[in-house]
Amino acid sequence: MVDDVEKRWHDPRMFRRAASYVASVLATATLVFLLILLWAAQSECVDADTLLCDTTAETAVVIGPSAVLLIGGIGAFVETYLQWRRGRAWPIWQGAGWFLFVLMVVYLGIGAGAAAR
Repeated sequence: MVDDVEKRWHDPRMFRRAASYVASVLATATLVFLLILLWAAQSECVDADTLLCDTTAETAVVIGPSAVLLIGGIGAFVETYLQWRRGRAWPIWQGAGWFLFVLMVVYLGIGAGAAAR
């Protein structure tokens, strides 16, 4: 007997929704990054040679956007589960979640390396 349920990899409308979701998470992470940089420029670092002169500013720049990417990735995986339960194109959302998680790990690695200097 052939099972009617299959893994659907092609759904242009679902792909556009997932791509819009990823783009909005990336835009939010960028906005958080810029707001933290503006905050750091207003603090004790005004007279320093570097913009991020204290540990608090360095930590905030690393943790803020990473938290947005983490929450976005979790949201994509929740949507993966919901689409799977409905029998729809869930692998698209799973790919979006993994993309956001990998981007978060890369950002944490680069940010932690720069902050450790």
